[in-house]
Amino acid sequence: MFLNSILVVVTNLAAGLLGNASFRRHFHLVLSGLVLFGPALSLWVSQYSIFANKSHYLYRKFLRSGWGWTCIFVGSFVFLLYFSVQRSLTLSLRHLSRLVMAGLLWTGFRRVLSLLENATGSCYEPLSASLGVRLPSSLSGVGTGQPLLLLREGETKDTCLKSGMLWRGYEVSEDAFLLCLCCLLLAEETAVFGPYLALGGSSGAPLRLLFLFCVFLLGLWVFLLLCLLAHFPKFPTQLLGGALGCLGWRSLYQGWYRMGPSWYCPGRPGVGLMTTAEKAREKT
Repeated sequence: MFLNSILVVVTNLAAGLLGNASFRRHFHLVLSGLVLFGPALSLWVSQYSIFANKSHYLYRKFLRSGWGWTCIFVGSFVFLLYFSVQRSLTLSLRHLSRLVMAGLLWTGFRRVLSLLENATGSCYEPLSASLGVRLPSSLSGVGTGQPLLLLREGETKDTCLKSGMLWRGYEVSEDAFLLCLCCLLLAEETAVFGPYLALGGSSGAPLRLLFLFCVFLLGLWVFLLLCLLAHFPKFPTQLLGGALGCLGWRSLYQGWYRMGPSWYCPGRPGVGLMTTAEKAREKT
């Protein structure tokens, strides 16, 4: 009983914050400011921090499978929320289709970015490595003691990196794109829980726990984005990745989904949910 009371209080506070109109209106601006000015933190953070190592546990277990974690928790929350209210499998699947659309967008962007990198980049082999010697700085081309690079034509980025060579090309940060898209998606899908509770909607412990997991995941994605910007600053590539993530969110949630539910559009989060909660409140 005591633990359930704590769960209710914590979820109500979190739902009230995420469902606040100001938070929903300005969260993407905060995220944009973080991507824009976050690399400046590299001037103050320590290069010996555990987060300055990309083999850190959080990077390996969460960042590399970020879309999977987002789908698991958000998908479970969305399905349980809508199914528990209307007991309609069709309605629940329709709202879940927003995740499918976002997943297709993520996959498509990755494919396009991969094609762009392969089309604009080139593979180079350090000449000293192939000869087994290090060239003097007078022959390095830039006078820095770095080895000359031998161009290897016909190589893709994957085969180039697997061979231990260097790839130089036009790059957009997939990590920044994924984290920004997931943060905005989480904020959109969980924001309806606050107004739903305010209308007196029913919510059991499983639904509240799933909501808290989504809130924790949102905080984790923001934290990892901040770590990447501070410890691995790549300003142009991360800025472009974050911009594409925000563009993907705006095209879906601020564009297409506003058309309303139909055979070609799943509608915005909360459609069909608030009316049911209002009817239940009127009956009581």
